[in-house]
Amino acid sequence: MSLPVRGSVRVHEADAWAERAGRSILAALREAAEAGPVSLALAGGSTPGPVYRWLATREDVPWSRIDVFFGDERCVPPDHPDSNYRMARDTLLCPAGIGAARVHRMQAERDDREAVASAYAALLPPHLTVLLLGIGEEGHTASLFPGSPALGERERRVVPVTAPAEPPGRLTVTPPVLEAAARVFVLATGERKAEPVARALEAPWAPDVCPAQLARRGSWLLDRAAAGHLSRDTLAAVPVQAPEAP
Repeated sequence: MSLPVRGSVRVHEADAWAERAGRSILAALREAAEAGPVSLALAGGSTPGPVYRWLATREDVPWSRIDVFFGDERCVPPDHPDSNYRMARDTLLCPAGIGAARVHRMQAERDDREAVASAYAALLPPHLTVLLLGIGEEGHTASLFPGSPALGERERRVVPVTAPAEPPGRLTVTPPVLEAAARVFVLATGERKAEPVARALEAPWAPDVCPAQLARRGSWLLDRAAAGHLSRDTLAAVPVQAPEAP
Protein backbone atom coordinates (compact mmCIF):
# COMPACT_ATOMS: atom_id res chain seq x y z
CA MET A 1 0.00 0.00 0.00
CA SER A 2 1.10 3.60 -0.52
CA LEU A 3 2.09 5.65 2.50
CA PRO A 4 -0.81 7.82 3.71
CA VAL A 5 -0.40 11.56 3.86
CA ARG A 6 -0.59 12.85 7.41
CA GLY A 7 -4.00 14.24 8.22
CA SER A 8 -4.87 17.16 10.46
CA VAL A 9 -3.63 17.68 14.01
CA ARG A 10 -5.64 19.76 16.47
CA VAL A 11 -4.32 20.57 19.92
CA HIS A 12 -6.48 21.88 22.75
CA GLU A 13 -6.08 22.74 26.40
CA ALA A 14 -6.92 19.80 28.64
CA ASP A 15 -9.98 21.43 30.18
CA ALA A 16 -11.44 22.19 26.75
CA TRP A 17 -10.36 19.02 24.97
CA ALA A 18 -13.53 16.94 25.38
CA GLU A 19 -15.78 19.70 24.05
CA ARG A 20 -13.47 20.64 21.18
CA ALA A 21 -13.02 17.02 20.14
CA GLY A 22 -16.75 16.47 20.45
CA ARG A 23 -17.48 19.46 18.24
CA SER A 24 -15.19 18.13 15.51
CA ILE A 25 -16.95 14.76 15.59
CA LEU A 26 -20.38 16.36 15.76
CA ALA A 27 -19.65 18.50 12.71
CA ALA A 28 -18.61 15.40 10.74
CA LEU A 29 -21.73 13.48 11.78
CA ARG A 30 -24.09 16.31 10.90
CA GLU A 31 -22.44 16.92 7.54
CA ALA A 32 -22.61 13.21 6.66
CA ALA A 33 -26.23 12.92 7.81
CA GLU A 34 -27.25 15.56 5.27
CA ALA A 35 -26.22 13.13 2.52
CA GLY A 36 -27.76 9.95 3.92
CA PRO A 37 -27.49 7.29 6.64
CA VAL A 38 -24.37 7.41 8.80
CA SER A 39 -22.27 4.62 10.31
CA LEU A 40 -20.26 5.56 13.40
CA ALA A 41 -17.72 3.16 14.93
CA LEU A 42 -16.81 3.94 18.52
CA ALA A 43 -13.42 3.63 20.18
CA GLY A 44 -13.02 1.86 23.49
CA GLY A 45 -10.79 2.44 26.48
CA SER A 46 -11.07 5.34 28.91
CA THR A 47 -9.98 8.29 26.73
CA PRO A 48 -13.22 8.72 24.71
CA GLY A 49 -15.48 8.79 27.78
CA PRO A 50 -15.49 12.58 28.29
CA VAL A 51 -16.14 13.12 24.57
CA TYR A 52 -19.04 10.67 24.64
CA ARG A 53 -20.49 12.41 27.69
CA TRP A 54 -20.32 15.75 25.89
CA LEU A 55 -21.98 14.34 22.76
CA ALA A 56 -24.73 12.84 24.93
CA THR A 57 -25.70 16.34 26.08
CA ARG A 58 -26.26 17.62 22.56
CA GLU A 59 -29.74 17.69 21.10
CA ASP A 60 -28.47 18.31 17.57
CA VAL A 61 -26.79 14.96 16.94
CA PRO A 62 -28.84 13.21 14.21
CA TRP A 63 -29.00 9.88 16.07
CA SER A 64 -32.06 8.77 14.08
CA ARG A 65 -29.80 8.56 11.01
CA ILE A 66 -26.76 7.02 12.73
CA ASP A 67 -25.98 3.33 13.19
CA VAL A 68 -23.42 2.72 15.94
CA PHE A 69 -20.69 0.08 15.62
CA PHE A 70 -17.50 -0.72 17.52
CA GLY A 71 -13.91 -0.86 16.33
CA ASP A 72 -12.94 -3.52 18.85
CA GLU A 73 -14.15 -5.33 21.93
CA ARG A 74 -12.73 -7.30 24.82
CA CYS A 75 -13.95 -10.89 25.17
CA VAL A 76 -15.96 -10.23 28.32
CA PRO A 77 -19.70 -9.99 29.03
CA PRO A 78 -21.34 -6.68 28.10
CA ASP A 79 -21.76 -5.70 31.77
CA HIS A 80 -18.10 -6.37 32.61
CA PRO A 81 -16.03 -3.33 33.72
CA ASP A 82 -13.58 -4.00 30.84
CA SER A 83 -16.30 -4.02 28.17
CA ASN A 84 -16.03 -1.28 25.55
CA TYR A 85 -19.76 -1.61 25.01
CA ARG A 86 -20.46 -1.00 28.70
CA MET A 87 -18.32 2.16 28.68
CA ALA A 88 -20.12 3.47 25.59
CA ARG A 89 -23.51 2.48 26.99
CA ASP A 90 -22.93 4.31 30.25
CA THR A 91 -21.39 7.47 28.77
CA LEU A 92 -23.22 7.86 25.45
CA LEU A 93 -25.76 5.30 24.30
CA CYS A 94 -28.11 5.44 27.29
CA PRO A 95 -27.67 9.12 28.19
CA ALA A 96 -28.32 10.12 24.57
CA GLY A 97 -31.31 7.78 24.29
CA ILE A 98 -29.97 5.99 21.23
CA GLY A 99 -32.38 3.21 20.27
CA ALA A 100 -31.17 -0.36 20.69
CA ALA A 101 -31.94 -1.14 17.04
CA ARG A 102 -29.27 1.41 16.06
CA VAL A 103 -26.54 -0.10 18.25
CA HIS A 104 -24.55 -3.06 16.91
CA ARG A 105 -22.22 -4.45 19.55
CA MET A 106 -19.61 -7.17 19.11
CA GLN A 107 -20.85 -10.24 20.99
CA ALA A 108 -17.33 -10.98 22.10
CA GLU A 109 -18.40 -12.96 25.15
CA ARG A 110 -19.47 -15.88 22.95
CA ASP A 111 -17.14 -18.89 22.73
CA ASP A 112 -16.92 -19.14 18.92
CA ARG A 113 -14.99 -15.95 18.27
CA GLU A 114 -14.34 -16.74 14.63
CA ALA A 115 -18.09 -17.00 14.03
CA VAL A 116 -18.74 -13.77 15.93
CA ALA A 117 -16.03 -11.99 13.92
CA SER A 118 -17.50 -13.19 10.63
CA ALA A 119 -21.01 -12.21 11.65
CA TYR A 120 -19.87 -8.74 12.72
CA ALA A 121 -17.95 -8.21 9.50
CA ALA A 122 -21.17 -8.94 7.63
CA LEU A 123 -22.94 -6.23 9.66
CA LEU A 124 -20.38 -3.56 8.88
CA PRO A 125 -21.09 -1.30 5.91
CA PRO A 126 -18.50 -1.36 3.10
CA HIS A 127 -17.21 2.02 4.27
CA LEU A 128 -17.68 3.40 7.77
CA THR A 129 -18.73 7.04 7.68
CA VAL A 130 -16.91 8.02 10.89
CA LEU A 131 -14.38 5.84 12.71
CA LEU A 132 -13.16 6.83 16.18
CA LEU A 133 -9.85 5.42 17.37
CA GLY A 134 -7.49 5.74 20.29
CA ILE A 135 -3.79 5.04 20.65
CA GLY A 136 -2.06 2.93 23.28
CA GLU A 137 1.26 3.61 24.94
CA GLU A 138 2.90 0.93 22.78
CA GLY A 139 1.31 2.34 19.63
CA HIS A 140 -1.71 0.08 19.20
CA THR A 141 -5.05 1.26 17.84
CA ALA A 142 -8.37 -0.59 18.02
CA SER A 143 -6.98 -3.97 19.16
CA LEU A 144 -4.24 -4.00 16.55
CA PHE A 145 -1.07 -4.40 18.62
CA PRO A 146 2.56 -4.28 17.46
CA GLY A 147 3.54 -7.52 15.74
CA SER A 148 -0.02 -8.84 15.54
CA PRO A 149 -0.77 -11.14 12.58
CA ALA A 150 -3.98 -9.12 12.15
CA LEU A 151 -1.88 -6.24 10.79
CA GLY A 152 -1.28 -8.27 7.64
CA GLU A 153 -4.95 -9.14 7.14
CA ARG A 154 -6.28 -7.99 3.76
CA GLU A 155 -9.42 -10.14 3.30
CA ARG A 156 -11.24 -10.41 6.65
CA ARG A 157 -12.56 -7.19 8.13
CA VAL A 158 -13.00 -8.40 11.72
CA VAL A 159 -10.81 -10.99 13.42
CA PRO A 160 -10.21 -12.43 16.88
CA VAL A 161 -6.81 -11.55 18.37
CA THR A 162 -4.79 -12.21 21.49
CA ALA A 163 -3.53 -8.94 22.94
CA PRO A 164 -0.48 -8.47 25.19
CA ALA A 165 -2.76 -6.77 27.69
CA GLU A 166 -5.64 -7.67 29.97
CA PRO A 167 -8.02 -9.04 28.98
CA PRO A 168 -6.04 -10.73 26.18
CA GLY A 169 -9.01 -12.06 24.19
CA ARG A 170 -10.28 -9.40 21.76
CA LEU A 171 -12.14 -8.86 18.51
CA THR A 172 -10.94 -6.07 16.24
CA VAL A 173 -11.48 -4.49 12.88
CA THR A 174 -8.55 -4.93 10.50
CA PRO A 175 -6.47 -2.50 8.41
CA PRO A 176 -8.84 -2.57 5.40
CA VAL A 177 -11.61 -1.15 7.61
CA LEU A 178 -9.38 1.70 8.77
CA GLU A 179 -8.32 2.43 5.21
CA ALA A 180 -11.88 2.44 3.85
CA ALA A 181 -13.44 4.73 6.49
CA ALA A 182 -14.54 8.09 5.12
CA ARG A 183 -13.50 10.04 8.24
CA VAL A 184 -11.12 8.89 10.96
CA PHE A 185 -10.65 10.66 14.29
CA VAL A 186 -7.89 9.68 16.72
CA LEU A 187 -8.39 10.74 20.35
CA ALA A 188 -5.38 11.06 22.66
CA THR A 189 -4.70 12.83 25.95
CA GLY A 190 -1.98 12.88 28.56
CA GLU A 191 1.81 12.77 28.71
CA ARG A 192 1.94 9.00 28.36
CA LYS A 193 0.51 9.29 24.86
CA ALA A 194 3.01 11.91 23.68
CA GLU A 195 5.69 9.46 22.54
CA PRO A 196 3.37 7.07 20.66
CA VAL A 197 1.55 10.01 19.03
CA ALA A 198 4.87 11.34 17.74
CA ARG A 199 5.86 7.89 16.42
CA ALA A 200 2.49 7.44 14.76
CA LEU A 201 2.61 10.79 12.99
CA GLU A 202 6.32 11.39 12.37
CA ALA A 203 8.36 8.19 12.52
CA PRO A 204 9.27 6.19 9.38
CA TRP A 205 6.40 4.05 8.12
CA ALA A 206 6.33 0.82 10.15
CA PRO A 207 2.75 -0.10 11.17
CA ASP A 208 3.95 -3.52 12.38
CA VAL A 209 5.83 -1.59 15.05
CA CYS A 210 3.36 1.27 15.55
CA PRO A 211 -0.08 0.17 14.28
CA ALA A 212 -1.56 3.61 14.96
CA GLN A 213 0.30 4.77 11.85
CA LEU A 214 -2.58 3.14 9.95
CA ALA A 215 -4.66 6.13 11.11
CA ARG A 216 -2.04 8.71 10.11
CA ARG A 217 -4.36 10.23 7.49
CA GLY A 218 -7.05 10.92 10.09
CA SER A 219 -7.87 13.94 12.23
CA TRP A 220 -5.80 13.74 15.42
CA LEU A 221 -7.55 15.42 18.35
CA LEU A 222 -4.99 15.95 21.11
CA ASP A 223 -4.54 17.81 24.34
CA ARG A 224 -1.27 19.70 24.86
CA ALA A 225 0.30 16.89 26.86
CA ALA A 226 -0.34 14.29 24.15
CA ALA A 227 1.13 16.68 21.57
CA GLY A 228 4.22 17.29 23.69
CA HIS A 229 6.69 15.31 21.54
CA LEU A 230 5.55 16.53 18.13
CA SER A 231 8.02 18.48 16.05
CA ARG A 232 7.86 22.19 15.37
CA ASP A 233 6.97 21.47 11.74
CA THR A 234 3.93 19.45 12.76
CA LEU A 235 2.80 21.95 15.38
CA ALA A 236 3.26 24.85 12.97
CA ALA A 237 0.42 23.44 10.88
CA VAL A 238 -1.96 23.06 13.85
CA PRO A 239 -5.02 25.35 13.69
CA VAL A 240 -5.75 27.56 16.67
CA GLN A 241 -8.95 25.63 17.38
CA ALA A 242 -11.19 23.07 15.78
CA PRO A 243 -14.12 24.43 13.79
CA GLU A 244 -17.25 24.39 15.89
CA ALA A 245 -20.57 22.90 14.92
CA PRO A 246 -23.35 25.48 15.04
